[in-house]
Amino acid sequence: WGDPAKAKDLPLAVRALLPMLLGRVRKPGPAIELGHVQLDPPRLTAEDHAAFSAALGPTNIDDAAEARIRHAGGRSTPDLLRRREVRQEAPDAVLRPADHDEVRACLDIAVARGIAVIPFGGGTSVVGALDPDRGAHHAVVSLDLRRLSGLIRLDEFSGEALFAAGTTGPEAEAALSAHGFELGHFPQSFRYATIGGFAAARSSGQNSAGNGRFDTMVTGIRVATPTGDIELGRSPGSAAGPDLIRVFLGSEGIFGVITEVRVRVHRIPRDRVFESWSFPDFTSGAEGLRRVAQQGDGPTVIRLSDEAETAVSLAQVGKIGRALAKGASVVTVYEGDGIAERRARASIQLAAAGGVSAGEGAAEDWLKGRFDGPYLRDSLLDAGVFCETLETATTWSNLQTLRSAVDSALKDGFADAGAKSYIMCHVSHIYPTGASLYFTVLAGIRSDPLGVWEVVKARVNDAIVASGGTISHHHAVGRDHAPWLRAEIGETGVRILRAIKRELDPSGILNPGAVIPIERTL
Repeated sequence: WGDPAKAKDLPLAVRALLPMLLGRVRKPGPAIELGHVQLDPPRLTAEDHAAFSAALGPTNIDDAAEARIRHAGGRSTPDLLRRREVRQEAPDAVLRPADHDEVRACLDIAVARGIAVIPFGGGTSVVGALDPDRGAHHAVVSLDLRRLSGLIRLDEFSGEALFAAGTTGPEAEAALSAHGFELGHFPQSFRYATIGGFAAARSSGQNSAGNGRFDTMVTGIRVATPTGDIELGRSPGSAAGPDLIRVFLGSEGIFGVITEVRVRVHRIPRDRVFESWSFPDFTSGAEGLRRVAQQGDGPTVIRLSDEAETAVSLAQVGKIGRALAKGASVVTVYEGDGIAERRARASIQLAAAGGVSAGEGAAEDWLKGRFDGPYLRDSLLDAGVFCETLETATTWSNLQTLRSAVDSALKDGFADAGAKSYIMCHVSHIYPTGASLYFTVLAGIRSDPLGVWEVVKARVNDAIVASGGTISHHHAVGRDHAPWLRAEIGETGVRILRAIKRELDPSGILNPGAVIPIERTL
């Protein structure tokens, strides 16, 4: 995950806690070296290669093994486990266009020559959206958008910024900061994910309580589709038919390639205040968050960790004694204007639900390490511990029912496979009517972790659907969740998506197999 220099060893307290939670687990052998990975030869013909080379320049089409491996998937645990195998699937080449017109040229060539195209931003998908699926085509290429980078235009008076889609989160914030502005969108993948990826996956950042989801920030978009280009977002509000911007937000590259995104931005907040809270249990903590959400104008960040996640968080900082104690925890961060008043109002609601203020320390610690969690996953895998995440959302009245259903599906699924498990849950995105649930799973799987997880995850997805949750709150659909999308949007909804796909991508070159469920046959 990300920068090798940031790789983390498991803290001593966590290593001491793991056998208590999962029993003894077998440490796997070392991961395979990149140079020993075996790939099938590239399937692009000499004519295919020449066509792309003419459009992009010969240095911007790469079929070397390393480039193909590094574009062979996303960053889910199954992706990471597959990267440890000798034989791997990979795209046949990596294309690196520099602007919208070069993206347009790549799509034209792919349609003419029958080549599948997987749009690739920061490579942080965790739902199989970047799998090198050829579909019915003879080859597949990864369309790497990182050369489409930078702030194109900033309208300080209106509070809007236009970015090239391959701009990473840190690049966007640095460019805005030079003018005194920020976007303020900070998902855990922030360091590597791109503005176009945020849009394509309907990302939700950790500051969502104050700044909103990414899709609420988008005011305009430019897209290259296989049958034509489209630019949307003429004004801040419109009744000129359905909002077509929403067609592409969450589309994960199946309808077109997002090349530019226009977003709402704001002045950098001058002040920031931290406060953490302890609660007797998850239920009382969730009640506190509901009260804050429905009152409105609360913290910029508010996050509830259940008893299990609180214990592991304490163990990570060496507080093993407190880690074994009961209780849930909340961190809050306030930014911007009127902090004292907002904090006072929120504190009344949190205290009324049973919360006790625990000072600034835990909230400050969380902020310092909030992008580093995935590095621990690599260390856990090296230690033989399976670690994965999943998320959903529902209404406040259904929150406990859904949480219980997912928790039971996970524990029972691993138990049936003979594996001990430890399930953690947190809430990091709240709304007046409901909230997200984000689960982190540790399991001591003796053999075939990919096979075990496939069965367990299917069981969990069934439980989410049956319990009234969404199949994804912010990780998106990809290929992993596509079979369950029909249950959420209905047969008519699936037909609408297929109709848009047929109109914009009649050859089916864009991200085959992603998002839209396979058509049923009689």
